[in-house]
Amino acid sequence: MTARLASLPMYLAHRPAVAALWELLRRQLAAAGLRRLPTALTWPHDYHAHWLNPDLLLSQTCGYPFTDDLAGKVQLVGAFAYDAPQCSGMACRSVLVARAEHGHLKLEGFRGLRAAFNAANSQSGYNALRALVAPLAVKGRFFASALETGGHGASVAAVREGRADLAAIDCVTYAALARYTPQAIQGLCIVATTEAYPGLPLITAKATSAQEIALLQSALRALLASADAAPTLQALGIVGFEVPAPAIYQRCVDMRASAQALGYPLLA
Repeated sequence: MTARLASLPMYLAHRPAVAALWELLRRQLAAAGLRRLPTALTWPHDYHAHWLNPDLLLSQTCGYPFTDDLAGKVQLVGAFAYDAPQCSGMACRSVLVARAEHGHLKLEGFRGLRAAFNAANSQSGYNALRALVAPLAVKGRFFASALETGGHGASVAAVREGRADLAAIDCVTYAALARYTPQAIQGLCIVATTEAYPGLPLITAKATSAQEIALLQSALRALLASADAAPTLQALGIVGFEVPAPAIYQRCVDMRASAQALGYPLLA
């Protein structure tokens, strides 16, 4: 019998700690009687295909795809809470990052400058930024250009290297960069934050049973209370685990709708 799939692909600044977290969780799940557990995490390249795999036991996605192309196709397990300064429980914000030379500017001062974003289906890098600047847009435009980079780290690099002037970066990612690769944010500063939105959902396949989801949630709660897990959790900045109602992610849809209502459907 083949093992199911597990991944935690969204915060990889300290990849060994991510792998260690799964090993600790796997032990909890095995003790609870869950079967077909993978011995190691999957590191997917095609996130969408991975998240829709019917054998998915556990993964972490973004709130925006959870309410969009994954809606009704996966189930919510819960969400971690992180210790980044812009987090409050499982809620978080994106930090708007610019070079120090632009540190004196308010958001309006970036009109006509260049944005960078990780992906158009990102809540933290795209949807939240679009909602924030939409009231300032004129005839559907605010920035001179918007560069898709493929990742938050690449967006930070684009700003630092002068290929863009502003990027919205998930606050947990930015805190991890500051902690583990401070050279990546050298010369940069935070000029603003977006409105709050729910943190990254932990998901499982549509076919996962209610009993299995309950076991996953119980194991995750036990993990947060485990003294053995404390160093790994600290390394990843994880301070809690919550099981919200899926409707909380409507906040992502509302952000998109607010920008569209203002005639700003695309980050531009």
